[in-house]
Amino acid sequence: MRITFRHALMGAATLLVAAGLAGGLWWTTPGPTPPAVPEAAEEVLPLPPEPPRVADSAEYEACLGQLRNDAQGALSFAETWEARGGADGARHCSALALLGLGEPERAAARLEALAARATAAPAARAALFGQAGQAWMVAGQPVRAYGAFTMALALAPNDAELLVDRAVAAGTLGRFSDSLADTDRAVAQDARRAEAWIYRAAALRHLDRAQEALQDIERALAIEPGSPEALLERGILRQLQGDTAGARRDWEAVIANSPDSPAADLAEQNLALNAAGPARR
Repeated sequence: MRITFRHALMGAATLLVAAGLAGGLWWTTPGPTPPAVPEAAEEVLPLPPEPPRVADSAEYEACLGQLRNDAQGALSFAETWEARGGADGARHCSALALLGLGEPERAAARLEALAARATAAPAARAALFGQAGQAWMVAGQPVRAYGAFTMALALAPNDAELLVDRAVAAGTLGRFSDSLADTDRAVAQDARRAEAWIYRAAALRHLDRAQEALQDIERALAIEPGSPEALLERGILRQLQGDTAGARRDWEAVIANSPDSPAADLAEQNLALNAAGPARR
């Protein structure tokens, strides 16, 4: 699975709670309780690989170029520039700098406000709303995230990545039918998007449609062999079907091949629950 800004943020937003073996893949709570802000959100957060352009100026490019190596310097530059009339470009760079400094809630609010009033093209505004939604997820506010993704999709209704983003937010809220509807649309737009099949499988699992979910996971693994998220989910589905050995193999593969990933953390928890036996699940 290609690592993008959204995947990194979703990984940081993972609530690592294994509720029996129904957990995993970001949707580990049985109901709509919003996740707590994780410790990972206190660390420096990843920035978009190619931020949507909302301005065209040398100052804007310089500020964006400074983000990765010196987020604090970029924030200072953006604030000084905004005071001199930097407008949308300065506001966008300052919001991204806040993300880089580990302040997702402040960044999300700024990105959402900018998207609402920016004079940029609809596609750029949709991307800004999408970034706001991602930051709200990291801040532990999936309701706000769902709203931001909905605003993004109003501007770009066929954007498969935004559909997957909103599906994740819906799943976090326990709205699995809504999540399934968005992933249905996402795979209709781009059937080669492995993560869309993975999140669709997770939604189906929570809707007690495990056999269909397993078919989706096999589709995801055909597109992206070895995907840690897909193997994590397949292990959960195998465990639910009584294939304990198969589940263990999948989770051990996640840990061996992607040891520092959120999927590996969840696989370790599921293996521990498996070893503890039914009384601990």
